[in-house]
Amino acid sequence: MKFHKDIFKAYDIRGLTPQELNPQVAYAIGRAFADFVPSGKIAVGRDMRTDSGELADAIVAGLIKQGRAVLDLGQITSDMIYFAVGKYKLAGGAMITASHNPGQYDGIKLTGQGVVPIGIDSGLLEIEKNITTDHFQKINKQGAISSQIITQDWVRHALAVVGKIEKPLHIGIDTGNGMAAIVLPYLQNLTPLKIESLFVELDGTFPNHVANPLVEANTKDLRKLVLEKKLACGIAFDGDGDRAFVVDDTGQLLTGSVLGSILAREILEKFPGETILYNAICSDIVPATIESFGGKSVRTRVGHSFIKAEMKKRKAIFACEHSGHFYFRDNFNADSGLIAALMLLKILSQTDKPLSEIAAPFKTMFANSPELNFSTPEPAETLKVLERRYQDGEIDKLDGLTVRYRDWWFNARPSNTEPFLRLNIEANSETLLKQKQKKLTKDIGSKPS
Repeated sequence: MKFHKDIFKAYDIRGLTPQELNPQVAYAIGRAFADFVPSGKIAVGRDMRTDSGELADAIVAGLIKQGRAVLDLGQITSDMIYFAVGKYKLAGGAMITASHNPGQYDGIKLTGQGVVPIGIDSGLLEIEKNITTDHFQKINKQGAISSQIITQDWVRHALAVVGKIEKPLHIGIDTGNGMAAIVLPYLQNLTPLKIESLFVELDGTFPNHVANPLVEANTKDLRKLVLEKKLACGIAFDGDGDRAFVVDDTGQLLTGSVLGSILAREILEKFPGETILYNAICSDIVPATIESFGGKSVRTRVGHSFIKAEMKKRKAIFACEHSGHFYFRDNFNADSGLIAALMLLKILSQTDKPLSEIAAPFKTMFANSPELNFSTPEPAETLKVLERRYQDGEIDKLDGLTVRYRDWWFNARPSNTEPFLRLNIEANSETLLKQKQKKLTKDIGSKPS
């Protein structure tokens, strides 16, 4: 069949709906996915986007057409699909979501048996090829569908990974009209947390703000809530609930690298010598923290499919991404915003220190830019230009282009999920950071979006 092949990204499927991703394409993806994974039941879940219900129905129809038994999980967070595949020993799972993208996008995340990610290097290309050539197995008998609500099982699992939250904490949570809202009633029943919530109505049009807490402007309401109510902290989730960002008691948004460092320290204090992964755009504070607390740090490419595979290979206990993804060995090597948030809350429940004081040592060493997104017609050509202009630095190409100098570094890479060139910069001072950001913006030839 004919379709927009660029919807197949590095580690998921994502595109505009219905122009690029529609029920016809989803049906074919369901059939090809059914043929790709081993025998057994396949889970399907979806987020609250306006197109996700239709796309989920189409995926299910494709799976059933190929004779597969389907477990319909309904509306869930993305980390719940990983949990379901691991906990119930399923053949695979399909989650319909476009994560943090605006409402006009939708997507599909595919997971294989054993919670193995299916990305461009691990099956997506084969699935794409079989759709393109209409190559599907001929099955005489259709499959069947059953349904299950797993939210309580999931929250209990997350709490078991983290351990007991020992004292009441008054916190704020902004779910951005996204899927993380479904876990809040269970958190209030199963923990001593007192939760002030924002934007918990499921709404895939995102009427209040885009559910992407990596952009600081999207946390404005949460930061205001924390200050007005004098809360211990605030937690912001993205649209599909698998990423978490934290606001401290002073209303300051912590970066994913700072939160990752706090969690890494907590883990290494209990499990010294373990391996922890961090991606290519994390702050240098992350490997410095890992190594100072006796851990082994390993730098990886950006993206969940790459990190999960590397975690399994290296038997890593934890991994973090600057974008707010945090991965746990005790969670089938999968990422979870909920587990990361609960682990931080457990830390807070065991100390009288405010979060701002806990985070302070990880915020003072380096100055970081926000992730800057540039619309460039030819990202690969832009990277070549940057490589030539910064050839006097230490260059590596683990993920895009990273150039290091004695007192600053930058990474530029094409986005795996959106039509952008992404730029991250770190320097030893704010003054140097601003100078380099201005220069790199000029070199790229456009203003950040």
